[in-house]
Amino acid sequence: MISSALQKSLALLTSRRFGTFWVASLLANIGTWAQQVTQPWLMISLGASPLMLGLDAFALSAPALLLTLVGGELADRADRRRTIALFQSIQMLCPLLLVAGVLGGWIQAWEVVLLSLVVGVTDALSMPSFQSIVPSIVQHEQIPAGIALNASQFNLSRILGPAVAGALMASIGMAGAFAVSAASYLPFIGVALWVLPRRLQPTVPAAPPSGQAQGSRQNLWLGVREVLAQARLRSALLTVFLNALLCAPLITFCPVLVKQAFQGDAAQFSLSAGALGLGGLLGAAALLGFDAQRDRRPWCTGFALAYAAIVVLAALNPWAEALAPLFVLAGVAMTASNASANTLLQSGAPDHLRGKTVSLFMLAMRGGLSLGSLLTGFSVHLMGVRSALALNGVLALVSLSALGLIWRRAAQPPHG
Repeated sequence: MISSALQKSLALLTSRRFGTFWVASLLANIGTWAQQVTQPWLMISLGASPLMLGLDAFALSAPALLLTLVGGELADRADRRRTIALFQSIQMLCPLLLVAGVLGGWIQAWEVVLLSLVVGVTDALSMPSFQSIVPSIVQHEQIPAGIALNASQFNLSRILGPAVAGALMASIGMAGAFAVSAASYLPFIGVALWVLPRRLQPTVPAAPPSGQAQGSRQNLWLGVREVLAQARLRSALLTVFLNALLCAPLITFCPVLVKQAFQGDAAQFSLSAGALGLGGLLGAAALLGFDAQRDRRPWCTGFALAYAAIVVLAALNPWAEALAPLFVLAGVAMTASNASANTLLQSGAPDHLRGKTVSLFMLAMRGGLSLGSLLTGFSVHLMGVRSALALNGVLALVSLSALGLIWRRAAQPPHG
């Protein structure tokens, strides 16, 4: 049964639309991860404090708190391929400016934060359209496989991106990694324009001309309320939020952990980031082998708890050699939990609310990360990186355990 499910899942890669989308997304994410590994190292090289590093992560993710729901409305009403192409084109300018700043020697830490803010805004407006593409190019019963395959390429890029960044930083410098990031936008923008469906009809009716803005806001909040009224979807979103708030800062403050706790260098940092991607790839691959009808709730909660426990272990771990294996386990747990939540959300959401549902998923993940990065930045400043991450992990274990019990009691049993 597992073998049959795996074969059906992998068959999606041979389809023209999904296969091309998968490859273009992989190339784009390799560039993104090359930049996300290089940028915090650039910040540290510029003398930025851990608090400034947290502020940079906050600037990247905070716009999700204000704009992701707007992005979900765009995903439901507008042509998604044009939305993706427009905002990704704007975003491509940011690594180009980093290349110029590094080569010219004029870049400063606050300018890096400002560019992160631009990336955060464009991501918040375009990512719901990107995340809701998979259900639009596969059959409904293929949605879990499509999401798991998408998570696989994302985590494969987490392996390749840091490896590319590490090689470039060691050879030609940080500007090379930022240049690769800029170039990686091109194939994905091309796919958004020419391979994805030419026009996706709006799944909700447009607001009437009179009071159009008020009608749009009313539709937005009614849709959000409809999604949150379902216990299965609401609990999945809360799990993603707690993961991002309390566990994901392990990734944000990995360079601080490597440099301060283990006196490591950029190579060790890129190795840890690559290990996270390897774990994520393994977690996503494991999900491909399970039947589409399988209940994802135990996976979502169980792996979220495992992620929290690994954060505690990583914070208390005294051996530099153990850091990469712990990050492999963190990648498995993080990806399996988030992909299970995403499957629950996209499979359970009605078509006319899929964009809003995805925007709530992105809001929980990116908003939780932004708040978690800022708060953890303060706690790292006050008590050190090890104590701050250990505290996060303990809080995550307590809160996720409580949420899991509530979810088990409140959610309706799966059909079939």
